[in-house]
Amino acid sequence: MFFAALYIFLIIQRVLELLWARRNERIVKAKGAVEFDRNGYKSIVFLHVLFFISLFFEKIFFHRELNQLWYIFLIIFILAQFLRYWAIYSLGFYWNTKVLVIPGSKIVNRGPYKFVNHPNYLAVIIEIAVIPVIFSCYYTSLFFTILNILILKRRTKIEETALKNAKVV
Repeated sequence: MFFAALYIFLIIQRVLELLWARRNERIVKAKGAVEFDRNGYKSIVFLHVLFFISLFFEKIFFHRELNQLWYIFLIIFILAQFLRYWAIYSLGFYWNTKVLVIPGSKIVNRGPYKFVNHPNYLAVIIEIAVIPVIFSCYYTSLFFTILNILILKRRTKIEETALKNAKVV
């Protein structure tokens, strides 16, 4: 029951975030934003879809049980949620799931961005690592954490280059 509730919560959360991102995309494109790395975005979407499929199948077909320390991992997940939504709030309409840059705009340096360059990505890395561990789905955790880190490493380089090239200060 707990698995189903968290799983459904996460899917609803992701769908609502995609709708919010589309809203923000319209706003920044109206202000002249340029999109970078469309293929990389597709890879991230594909990764997240496969993550949810893998989590479901590992839990069900391998009969994974709730981890004995599930509450610790749930707390870590909740803290990652706070970090992620703090980052999203701090970016305002600049937040998006795509790399969209408005030439000549200013770098956001409030909220968690005072301390970390990519707090949203850090939160997502933590989420992908700990959500499966709550339910003892170690294969999903390990595989998708590594894959997510590799994809986000590439994406952060592209983002930073896009910001420099757009003369964002």
